[in-house]
Amino acid sequence: MTKAGEKFVIALDGGSGTGKSTTAKIVAKTLGITYLDTGAMYRAVTLAALEKGLPPEEGPAMDDLLKNLTLGFDSENHVLINGVSRESEIRGMKVSSNVSFYCALPSVRAALTEQQREIGKKQSCILDGRDIGTVVFPDAKYKFFMVTDVEVRAQRRYKELLEKGEKVTLEEVLNNLVERDRLDSSRANAPLKKADDAIEIDTTHISIQQQVQKILDYVGVVA
Repeated sequence: MTKAGEKFVIALDGGSGTGKSTTAKIVAKTLGITYLDTGAMYRAVTLAALEKGLPPEEGPAMDDLLKNLTLGFDSENHVLINGVSRESEIRGMKVSSNVSFYCALPSVRAALTEQQREIGKKQSCILDGRDIGTVVFPDAKYKFFMVTDVEVRAQRRYKELLEKGEKVTLEEVLNNLVERDRLDSSRANAPLKKADDAIEIDTTHISIQQQVQKILDYVGVVA
């Protein structure tokens, strides 16, 4: 349980499509804490790099991109790239198909990890990603790891993309998720991994409201 007024960090890790972001947003709103969408930050870097034609490689060009890239969030928690909302673009299949390559770069992870830690030092927050509980905030008071059957994840993601007007097939979405899992779990730098002290939540057969409640039950806030 957490005392009212106490600063704390909730680390929420798991693969794409497990419901991390939706859950984190609701938990943040319920507890009145900050939600930091780390996945959106990596997607933003990926979009910026693709627009400049930069391959996912270390070097002066990538260093320059990171140095001059200003990331932020608006009042609706949509990502801003140099002050401009690019939310719809970072969620498209083009970025989804490339983000694992860019986010594996040590320079990218170091730059964004530093930003995330600075935010976490100043206020209570919940962060979702793949290495929050193992690398970004290994001392987080609360750690959760979400898992979901990949076919269920694909159906969820496919529905989201169709609603946004994307022209994709279910097979393409499924293959993308499987490949991202492989890349994220096998990379040498900050791989997708469950922290030893993280609480696992299987979201395959439960609703968003139920997974939110599981986290709230563990965290709690007492006067």
